[in-house]
Amino acid sequence: MSTGSTGSSKSTKAAVKAADRAHVFHSWSAQDLIDPLVVAGAEGSYFWDGDGNRYLDFSSQLVNTNIGHQHPKVVAAIQEQAARLCTVAPGFAVDVRSEAARLIAERTPGDLDKIFFTNGGAEAVENAVRMARLHTGRHKILSAYRSYHGATAAAINLTGDPRRWPSDTASAGVVHFWGPYLYRSHFHATSEVQECERALAHLEEVVAFEGPQTIAAIVLETVVGTAGILVPPAGYLAGVREICDRYGIVFVLDEVMAGFGRTGRWFAADHWGVVPDLLTFAKGVNSGYVPLGGVAISAEIAATFARRPYPGGLTYSGHPLACASAVATINAMEDEGIVENAARIGADVLGPGLAALAERHPSVGEVRGTGVFWALELVRDRETREPLVPYNAAGEANAPMAAFAAACREGGLWPFVNMNRTHVVPPCTITEAEAKEGLAALDAALAVADAYTVAP
Repeated sequence: MSTGSTGSSKSTKAAVKAADRAHVFHSWSAQDLIDPLVVAGAEGSYFWDGDGNRYLDFSSQLVNTNIGHQHPKVVAAIQEQAARLCTVAPGFAVDVRSEAARLIAERTPGDLDKIFFTNGGAEAVENAVRMARLHTGRHKILSAYRSYHGATAAAINLTGDPRRWPSDTASAGVVHFWGPYLYRSHFHATSEVQECERALAHLEEVVAFEGPQTIAAIVLETVVGTAGILVPPAGYLAGVREICDRYGIVFVLDEVMAGFGRTGRWFAADHWGVVPDLLTFAKGVNSGYVPLGGVAISAEIAATFARRPYPGGLTYSGHPLACASAVATINAMEDEGIVENAARIGADVLGPGLAALAERHPSVGEVRGTGVFWALELVRDRETREPLVPYNAAGEANAPMAAFAAACREGGLWPFVNMNRTHVVPPCTITEAEAKEGLAALDAALAVADAYTVAP
């Protein structure tokens, strides 16, 4: 494993770990069963721990450091803004907030030209749902089972994965449906065309049985993120758009993870030429350097609140430091061709490289993705497509995936592992050499996963 400068002594590392264990309450964790890595620094596509072990960040942390770690232009913008104006309430007009909104609106599809700023993705989804309900006067929201939309009240109920279960009240007005997923089709489809047609027929049936006059919005991740990097088949998003138009339902696309270059376009919706009524964003808008998210709003929905107050707000909405980092991030992405780099690396390096790994490793059931947004679905048996570990596995049942992840880290690669998948989601700035380094580390780690497969 390669090493870098730690910037931290052994004693400092120990002090950090001790204070963390004594006082920090970590998300999504059983507090006594975790051992957080002490991170000492980061740059570009890498970060390193308190012992100097350096990792190629194939997770982009939580799929948010789209421009890599410590981009100098963004760091400088935050420093300059802090020296000029650290904070101001959302009710004021301030240059950096206006410029961030303008730059985002320039890149969103269609007429999504009004920007409501939040502190992150979950709050963006929360407010999009509120806007849809107020605009339509309806309450129900439809979302997919394979989805993650955040951990606030409405967002966690919209979420389809098991993180929803402890907080699901079954009274939040949310109805789930099956989205397209040909590899594990719920519709017995054998082609992308069939999967698209049957998924749309299923959704229309759910709408009919729930009562279209009761449904405020359909919320979809444009490309499903944490639940599997599920790229929709051609025609699916357009079909959902048509259903929404026919019944007066608000179409919300969640681009918190897929937006700002991740798929090789500014927004994933651009791949299919679909314009939603509301679009949520966060993460890549400023690579998470300062918390920021938001909702891009269509002219029709914005008009609802032209003379009617919108009943929602946040103390830190459009925070100057966050907006300064967004302005610098978007300008850097434009000036440095970062979105184009993500598209090229996906098409020329990651896509072919991952396909080659699948040829060599029986544990790889499917490769899917675009840009720098990929997943390897790991299986015990390619013929039956039995997952390498059961759904929502924990403890000993998850041992094969735990062993695979440990092998990645031992090889200097920090993976993004979820259930029976490893997601390949490096920064959009990753170089060809770095991508190939990551593929080599995955190649070695997959040999560990292969040991758990059914012998041919």
